[in-house]
Formats: sequence, C-alpha cells, structure tokens
Amino acid sequence: MEWLAEYTMFLAKAFTFVMAAFLIVAMIASLKQRNKREEGTLTVVPLNQQLLRMTEKLEHAVLNKAALKTLLKSRKAKAKAKEKSTETGKRVYVLNFDGDIKASALDNLRHEVTALLELATDKDEVVIKLESGGGMVHAYGLAASQLVRIRDAGVPLTVCVDKVAASGGYMMACIGNKVLAAPFAILGSIGVVAQMPNFNRVLKKHDVDYEMLTAGEYKRTLTLFGENTEKGREKFQEDLENIHRLFKSFVGQYRPQLDVAEVATGEIWFGTEALEKSLADEISTSDQYISRMIHEADVFEVHYVHRKRLQDKLSAGMSATVDRLLLTWVSRFHNQRFW
Repeated sequence: MEWLAEYTMFLAKAFTFVMAAFLIVAMIASLKQRNKREEGTLTVVPLNQQLLRMTEKLEHAVLNKAALKTLLKSRKAKAKAKEKSTETGKRVYVLNFDGDIKASALDNLRHEVTALLELATDKDEVVIKLESGGGMVHAYGLAASQLVRIRDAGVPLTVCVDKVAASGGYMMACIGNKVLAAPFAILGSIGVVAQMPNFNRVLKKHDVDYEMLTAGEYKRTLTLFGENTEKGREKFQEDLENIHRLFKSFVGQYRPQLDVAEVATGEIWFGTEALEKSLADEISTSDQYISRMIHEADVFEVHYVHRKRLQDKLSAGMSATVDRLLLTWVSRFHNQRFW
C-alpha cells in the first residue's frame, strides 16, 4: 500500500499549491480593487420584447403554418404602424424592493429612482414590486423617502404587494397612488415594537459588576446588562409612542381615505380584508398588472446592481454552500425524527 500513501501525499501537496496560488490571486485582486470606487451597473430589461420572445416560441410550437403566417403578418403590420407614429407612448418602469430588517435593498433603490426620474414624466408610470415585513425605523424611513421622490415629481406610482408589506413595508406601500394586493398578501402592522433581554440578574448571581456612565438624563433608558429602572421604561415607552404617532401621521398623509385610528393597532390583514379597510385599492398580483400594462405601454424592468469584489463573491459562495449543507442536514434530521 506504499503507492497509496505516496499518491495521498501527492494530492495533499497539489491541493496546498492550488490553495496557495488561489489565495495569492485573491490578495492581488483585493489590493487592486481597494483603491477603486465601487460602482454598480444599471440594467434595463424591455418586458414587451421578453414577453414577445416567449409568446413566439409558444406560437411556433402550437399553431399550424397557416395560422402562424397570418399572425406574424398582422404583428408586422402593427409594428410598422408603431414605427411610423411620431407620438411618444406611455412608459412603465418596474422596480423591485425585497426588504430585510435593515432595508438593505435601499442602496439599489436610491440609484434606480435617481436614474428614472431623469427621464420619466407625468405621462409615464412607476410600478414597484414591494415585499417587506418591515425593520429598522430609520432605514425604512429613508426607503419610503425614495418613493416620495417619485410621487413629488408627479410621476404616477403603483405599488404591488404579492406577499407582504407590513410595518415599515406598509410605510413604503402607502405612498403609492395605487396599492395593489394579491388575495392573500399581508398588509398593515402599523405599529412599533422593541424588545431586548436583560442579563443583570445573571451577572449579579455570578458576582459580576456592570457599570455604565452617561451624560444626559436619557442617554440610555433600557440596557442589556444594567439594572433597568421604572423611569427608564417609561421613557422608552414614550419614545415608542412618539414613533407610532409619526408613523400614523405619515400613513394618514398619503392615504387620507384610510381610517388610521382603526387600522393603526399593529394588526395585519390579508388582501381582500385590506381592500375593505382601504389599505389597498385593488386585488391583483403584480404579474396580472404588469401583463396588462405590456399591452398598453412600453414596459421596462430597471435594476441597479453593485459590482461585487472578488472576496465578496467568495464569501457569498461559501455562505451559500454552508447554508445548503445546514439545510440538508436539518432536512435529514427532520425526516429521521418525525417520518
């Protein structure tokens, strides 16, 4: 078995060499990019053409030659008439916002809004496919401000909610001139929540002192490790109530038809219920609405994508691999344990 040991040693050396070379290349790429300003790319997808390509593929598979010839002839005639027309048709710009607790999609949204406002007019329309369960107050406040820019520019804004627009997500949704919700989409949660554990008694039990120095009576109200006071709790609750008042005022400003006092309880409603409460204006999925717009206007999906550095791509790839491994392991455990 001596050959096996030698072969194993050869593989180990080869693997070490490859990894060393890979790390050197990664370091060089990182040094080159360190001084470069990170820039992204704006991609625009003409949805009319995308749908046409898919439709033509289906037509060639389904229709007979005579029917296909007639259809193509009619389509070419319509295309020629459109080319000769000097009128500028309506344009619809589709944006996507998939929000997490930090509203990380905000950076892309800012660039997308800035770009389209250079071209869009009051004859056009912006459609945003919004999905978010809310998150940090300041982050979603700024995200909502990006949609306010569209509305203030006089460009009609339609918000489509297929799954959820709750809390900070609804703060964004309410800015739309129209809010469309899928039948079982979740809307609402107009409220504020904050929670934190307190380890003070654990520290005392183990004879650990915790000191916190502040300047300003309410610089810190509730803490993780200190002993919280009733006065601190009252101030913290007062801050939450103030944020809630601002939230209700904001929603009321952009949806005057809404009975804010009735819905600002922190509750959520599904699509059809949300329509009854005036949280939404129409029951429709984003697919239904955009398909309708494609037959009425030129529709473009706009994405701003940040260029990822090599180390970011590597870390993202490693993270995805670990996630898949963990998910597989959990699934197997679940099957063995319960099935």
